[in-house]
Amino acid sequence: MNNSSKTIAVLPFVNMSGNNETEYFSDGITEEIINALAKIKDLKVTSRTSSFFFKGKNLPIQQIAKDLNVSTILEGSVRLSGNTMRITAQLIQADDDFHFWSETWDRKLENVFEVQDEISLLIADKLREHFGHLEIQEHLVSPQTQSVDAYSYSLKAHYLRNKWNPDDVNSAIELYQKAIAIDPNHTSSLMGLADSYSFLAMTGFMDFMEAWGLTSKYIEQSLAIDSQIPEAYYQLANHAIFTECDFPKGMEYAKKSVQIQPNYVEGQQFLCFLYLIAGEEKLARKHLNIAIEINPLSQETWFYEAYVDYMTGQYSKSLNKLKECLAANPNSIPSICVKSQCLIKVGRQNEVIQLFDELPPEITVESEKTGSLALAYSALREKNKTDKYFKLLQEQAQGPNGFTASSYLYLFFGFNDNLDAAFDWVADAWKNKSPLLLLRFNDPIANHIKTDSRYEEYQNQLYPKHLLKSVSSTKKPLLDEKGKSEYASKLQEVITNEKPFLDSSLSLRSLAEMIQIHPNQLSWLLNESLGKNFSEYINHFRVEQFKSLAKDSSKKHITLIGLAYESGFNSKTVFNTYFKKETGLTPKQFLANS
Repeated sequence: MNNSSKTIAVLPFVNMSGNNETEYFSDGITEEIINALAKIKDLKVTSRTSSFFFKGKNLPIQQIAKDLNVSTILEGSVRLSGNTMRITAQLIQADDDFHFWSETWDRKLENVFEVQDEISLLIADKLREHFGHLEIQEHLVSPQTQSVDAYSYSLKAHYLRNKWNPDDVNSAIELYQKAIAIDPNHTSSLMGLADSYSFLAMTGFMDFMEAWGLTSKYIEQSLAIDSQIPEAYYQLANHAIFTECDFPKGMEYAKKSVQIQPNYVEGQQFLCFLYLIAGEEKLARKHLNIAIEINPLSQETWFYEAYVDYMTGQYSKSLNKLKECLAANPNSIPSICVKSQCLIKVGRQNEVIQLFDELPPEITVESEKTGSLALAYSALREKNKTDKYFKLLQEQAQGPNGFTASSYLYLFFGFNDNLDAAFDWVADAWKNKSPLLLLRFNDPIANHIKTDSRYEEYQNQLYPKHLLKSVSSTKKPLLDEKGKSEYASKLQEVITNEKPFLDSSLSLRSLAEMIQIHPNQLSWLLNESLGKNFSEYINHFRVEQFKSLAKDSSKKHITLIGLAYESGFNSKTVFNTYFKKETGLTPKQFLANS
């Protein structure tokens, strides 16, 4: 089967409660379903960021699907009333706006995890039946906690944390703390705390080592409860790179995150980053492309695109992409920093000076500003100002959290062809495990170091070549040749003798039960042996049944749709679609030609 059809975006479920204060709950339900479906290998699930881009926007489904490059859209709604909830969901085949499945659930709030699991499994089953083989776990959502209050605090915290600014992140931390005070083993809140503190560490809104220490603490607690959390390994990868200067460990953890969940976009982006700083452009772009598939409308993905172009010398392309990033978020500190470096590489130093002159104080990282101005004035050969900012950079490098300023000293040395000073910095940074050594070593600003014989020695030391391999994903067949033959015969026997296709409610799972095989194996068998998905396979027999009934003179009094229903179809649209697919004719044309 063609894997390109196995793509889905879950649009934000509409809050039907008539109360904006419960918006966090409908968003939370949406996120949980996205996370659940993302666990299914071979199913491409659009990430939260890109799906939520369409929140509150009344756009045609086909336009949304085109923008997200998906074949299927899931949309739904949530209504809270006291301790009860009503959730509706429907699946839409985007190319023809065909609603091929819908369902409604009325449940107690205390059963929220069970209904999330039920919804996710049903959606996964319908996708598999409609588009082809997927291996689906027995459960996609496990109960996070026995406390509805802890869950509610966590959802509210997620809602705030996803705004990614220091005030809201600190408010989220308070709510996560309330959740784990109720349930100390609530991994979603523990990982929420880890993510929040790592954000504060990397943006400079909290002491770097203190924040990373708290991040590590909550990661360890989470993994002690559940060893299969992709977010935890992603954070461990960040910790290894930025606090331990340990590329092998960072690569190991990043690979682990996407092996657990291939749809985990942060893991794919970080693998792109790791291969990129090690000079492996092809592998970096491979993981970037996966990230783009999952998260096409995110400024974070755009930033990674821009960063790949910068690191591979395509500075004009990078500047164009950074322009999009900064239009979406003018306060993106990483985008501002890479933009300044691109401008230096293309000889537009005066724009660098103007950029930092106009930058609001609240988003100005002083060491980034000092380093960028030192480089700009150096390129302009303005000695007095170069000396001024270089001296200031040295002072900042000696201060608390001076690693950013220190890394700009290295860029300055490399940029100005002072190779002995550059390699002295590298040697000292390697000895002291500088947080930014791995990030800066191959930065294009310092490209002159690549002409020195010492470069290859450090390149191999920092980024061991044996680690620079792609993530492997070999699969074993779900049935051996003997099993494949036996179950294919058994399937044909059941279809011929029992005619289960006449039951309009027949599902892949119920058919699998009839021939005593696991649903994953039956799905695989249909795809591997017959090249069909479940719907194509079953509807073929329904079409044949219809043709037989239509020729039966005793059935002349029954309408075409009546005959279709007697053949096992439960929808006029599905009947017409599959009939024409099978015969190339409409039912009326077929009868006229018979």
